Amino acid sequence: MKISFSKTEIQKQDIKLVSKIINSGWLTHGHYSSLFEEEIKKFTNAKYCTLVSSCTAALHLSCLASDFKKGDEVIVPAMSHTATSHAVEYTGAKAVFADIDFETGNIDLNEIKRVVSKKTKGLIVVHMTGTMCDMKSIKKFCNSKKIKLIEDCAHALGSKFRKIHAGNFGLSGCFSFYPTKQITTGEGGALITNDKKIYEKVKRLKAFGIDKDLKERKKPGLYDVKFLGLNYRMTDFQAALGLGQIKRYKKNLKKRHDLAKRYISKLKENDHVILPRFDKNSSYFIFQILFKKHLFREKMIKIFKKNKIDISIHYGKSLPMMSYYKDKYKLNSVKNFSNSLNYSKSALSLPIYPKLKFSEVDKITNLIKENIK
Repeated sequence: MKISFSKTEIQKQDIKLVSKIINSGWLTHGHYSSLFEEEIKKFTNAKYCTLVSSCTAALHLSCLASDFKKGDEVIVPAMSHTATSHAVEYTGAKAVFADIDFETGNIDLNEIKRVVSKKTKGLIVVHMTGTMCDMKSIKKFCNSKKIKLIEDCAHALGSKFRKIHAGNFGLSGCFSFYPTKQITTGEGGALITNDKKIYEKVKRLKAFGIDKDLKERKKPGLYDVKFLGLNYRMTDFQAALGLGQIKRYKKNLKKRHDLAKRYISKLKENDHVILPRFDKNSSYFIFQILFKKHLFREKMIKIFKKNKIDISIHYGKSLPMMSYYKDKYKLNSVKNFSNSLNYSKSALSLPIYPKLKFSEVDKITNLIKENIK
């Protein structure tokens, strides 16, 4: 029987609510969007939240609200989804890459210090796989240099650092509700912040720059546009789809922790694999292992395919090696991003989601133990 890489947590009542909204005729930025935003605020303990069309949109809005512009530099991890660096480039600013810590995949503070310059205006951190960066040290450094800090929390719904939820350390936290994520709205995302000015600016930016939303207008169609905005809104039926999932997410998170413990217990004796240490504060968006020999990963990819087990790689190529960035900035991955290069050739993401059975984890780990000796 096939083992999928991920499965959504959408239930019958979620579909029923979506159908109700579609039949109502009110499809966008309505009542359920507000309810979903309130649930996200409650879950993350953030003061403000606004729903957007994707995590990429949230990152772009964060960069715009931070006033990044041509001539500015914003540091990003060399290992991430390309959305992280694209958000910087959209503003005209330059994405500057910093290498990662090999075992966690998170941006390395020493590498941040190596690439910082007088032009550095911002830093975007990514909590890879749901494991939090060292936010105490990073925030202290940013404050000392007057660098604006943004958190890419695409992997980190449910992740905490010293009891504080991801997204609450910088100017904003950007979340993804893509189908493989812990909860999904199809496409979609959210931006949280504790800064009222950032919230108000982002709320206008995501809706064409219009100064009044529907509830604030004295007459239909009566509004002004005071600056150039975008259309990064989420629909109301998408919000409804996410609403039930976030209310059930604590149970979802516990199962992810249980599965992570199972993986670790089954593979801890294998000397050819580097495992993440169990972290009760991780969301375990994915369970990622590192092979000490690159050939072992390639071998297991073939074996998993033969056994109908879906896996993934996060990520197969570092950002500096993507043609757009490599050609534009003449970057050398071997010289400046050796950990990212090694990580891209070593990391393998295994299935982890609430519907995954312990027996399926055992099947996956047994294949690794039998073939990697």
